[in-house]
Amino acid sequence: MLNTSSSPVLAADNLTCIREERILFDALNIRVKAGDIWQIAGANGTGKTSLLRILAGLFEPENGTVYYRGAAIEQCREEYHQDLLYLGHSPGVKAELTVLENLQFNLQLCGQDSTEYEPLLEQVDLYGFADTLAAHLSAGQHRRIALARLWATAASIWILDEPFTAIDKLGVKRLEQKILEHADNGGIVILTTHQDLSIDASRYQTLMLERVFAL
Repeated sequence: MLNTSSSPVLAADNLTCIREERILFDALNIRVKAGDIWQIAGANGTGKTSLLRILAGLFEPENGTVYYRGAAIEQCREEYHQDLLYLGHSPGVKAELTVLENLQFNLQLCGQDSTEYEPLLEQVDLYGFADTLAAHLSAGQHRRIALARLWATAASIWILDEPFTAIDKLGVKRLEQKILEHADNGGIVILTTHQDLSIDASRYQTLMLERVFAL
């Protein structure tokens, strides 16, 4: 069910990003339709994370505008953020809380029933760890706590910064399948990753960011 609508759900016009007196990208345009999967690629320092944060409305570009369903996101911020799930490079897990407490907090962020946690723990291979302090878990298990939000959220737009970091091959395969299911249901996924996707190349588009120049 790719490209279920001819009109973009998310769009960016003429984006320019400057950080520390360097132009990371300039005059960048993107049109993202329902059912799209976009991979943002490029070497370190080309602005991949900055672009994701701009698209999520968390960072202001030097120039340009991001649109959600035809309106600038500044004009519909609450509606946009209700339809958006952003997972940054850091998993955002609190070490002093248990797996269950972290998960319940994430479920509340998604507006979901925090008592329905057992299926989510099983989906992300954390069943049996509910009462374990996050401080005692590996980096991959921290990542899986964060990724459980993908199974809980009703948001149609997923913006994911390096979601495959620190997870094993089975976890990668499971996450890729979840991404495909989300797109098949008309959702949108925009992600960065340092590794090649195993998803069929016909299912996703790649935006390659190149180094520009210093001011």
